[in-house]
Amino acid sequence: MASYTAEVNAIHKKFQASIKRAKRKSSLNKAYSVHKKAHERLLKKHLREETALINKLKKKLD
Repeated sequence: MASYTAEVNAIHKKFQASIKRAKRKSSLNKAYSVHKKAHERLLKKHLREETALINKLKKKLD
């Protein structure tokens, strides 16, 4: 599994490439929309993993 930071960098790299290729406003809007959804998915996954870790550590302390 790649680190959170590495995955964010990959998302940004794709976004930068797509906005450089864009020739219309609609292309830019779509690139942003895809970029935003990718960020939201990644953040949700990251927070779910952290919550699982915290719950696991809480159980050890009980």
